[in-house]
Amino acid sequence: MSTDPQTDHGRAGRNLPLATAVGVGLFAIFALSLAYLPIFFAGLATVVMVLAVKELSDALIGELPLHVRRVLTASAPALILAAYLGGPEWLLGTYVASVIAILISRLFYEQEKYVSNVSRAIFVVTYAPLLASFAVMLAAEPKGDLKVFALVLLTIGADIGGYFTGVAFGKHPMAPKISPKKSWEGFAGALILELVLGAVLWRYMFNDQWWQGAIAGVVMAITATLGDLIESMIKRDLGIKDMSSILPGHGGIMDRLDSLLINSAVAWGLFTLFV
Repeated sequence: MSTDPQTDHGRAGRNLPLATAVGVGLFAIFALSLAYLPIFFAGLATVVMVLAVKELSDALIGELPLHVRRVLTASAPALILAAYLGGPEWLLGTYVASVIAILISRLFYEQEKYVSNVSRAIFVVTYAPLLASFAVMLAAEPKGDLKVFALVLLTIGADIGGYFTGVAFGKHPMAPKISPKKSWEGFAGALILELVLGAVLWRYMFNDQWWQGAIAGVVMAITATLGDLIESMIKRDLGIKDMSSILPGHGGIMDRLDSLLINSAVAWGLFTLFV
């Protein structure tokens, strides 16, 4: 854990200009990956998930044997590829195979911390590449580029609505022991923006019923907020501020994907239901 003094950025909690510039760059890379074929997005997801697995492994299970780390690293592209090529059935089978491989690979080392190691390793596979695979399945569907684009917009919308409303009006902390800067006023702003954004996307992007998009927006605002709180709880449990420093102004890969991973699975379910 870093002992360097942290710069106080006020109620924003981060260097907003730097974070905005990096965020725009990340969004541009994402948009380019969707501009051609879904396989490009799957390739980007694979690279990101390999980095995310390493980041989570370092933070959660630093003493994990190298052989088990290799199994974890291999599970990321395997899950993404299975989701892209075979959908839910292949994804489930590959996930079960990954869990079994983790259990076996850790078997040939000392008995101490076996349960802790394999439990955390399975958590890493579930939390990062498994959830991200739902976005890849969306990309492989008809209008997949639009669905993934909507997923990202509806996740960013919750962050933007909550952030600016919270900075301007936030007075009542939502979860002070987990994320002190997150307020109920910010959450209300996220809900309102997401409701409007979802209705517009469903009506004009998918030519469908606006009220379905409004429901999707509200649901994804809630799950995005919960995803952010889950990541904050993990970091508080580990005693760290950021998962890493790979993304200036944001922290680590998982600091940027916390809400998006949860919303990937939620969006896949909502699009299956509504579109």
